[in-house]
Amino acid sequence: MKALKFFATAACAAALAVSCNTSSAPEVDVEMPSAAEVDSVSYLLGVNIGSFIKGNNFAEDLAELNMAEFKKGIVDFLEAEGTPYDPDFGANFKIDPNEMSRILNGFLTKKQNYKAAVNLAKGKEFLVANALKEGVDTTASGLQYKIENAGADYKVAPQDTVWVNYKGTLLDGTVFDENDSTMFVANRVIRGWTEGLGLLGEGGKATLYIPANLAYGERGNRGIEPNSVLVFDVEVLKVGKFVPKEDK
Repeated sequence: MKALKFFATAACAAALAVSCNTSSAPEVDVEMPSAAEVDSVSYLLGVNIGSFIKGNNFAEDLAELNMAEFKKGIVDFLEAEGTPYDPDFGANFKIDPNEMSRILNGFLTKKQNYKAAVNLAKGKEFLVANALKEGVDTTASGLQYKIENAGADYKVAPQDTVWVNYKGTLLDGTVFDENDSTMFVANRVIRGWTEGLGLLGEGGKATLYIPANLAYGERGNRGIEPNSVLVFDVEVLKVGKFVPKEDK
């Protein structure tokens, strides 16, 4: 759907270019857009396309694209005969635009699979080395943790409500999430969090090293690539014990 939306945007750009062609237009008492307005529209069309490219993970920067082919696609569309609604419109191009969704989705799938494989290998390497560090322990599930302060004797149960300070980073040190005094139920977050919180009581502080299978796995999440190991610095401020309702 996004690919088709992009194609429609390109079609609108082409229509705009045609509508502004005054080579055979009669003289009228209406002003054309100024050069400054043309510059502004040109820039914003670039922003729109750049947003689509980066926002949909086709490329992080221009070095990842074949700019000659990129420009050729734009020129071919602007010079194409007919409109996108004509049944033979695709014959104007070396690749039929009707194949856009299939080709773009295939490209994104390959990129995703490659990143997932690379991150999985990096994560395994990190966890093997990290497990040997002083103070780091590993649970049966593979969660690694380093406790600075275990906190109160009562440890967080899965259905408890907790108030915590935390900071989440990727293996390269990038901070992807950070909050103070945030509240949630312990079993309504990723599995690594639920298990890690179970090691702490009020006042507890620890660093959790969460393998991908206990975090966001092969799908990843916003700002988190697939198969990423996540590192969280966690401080438990308060624990609200779960009280089951009594049967009447």
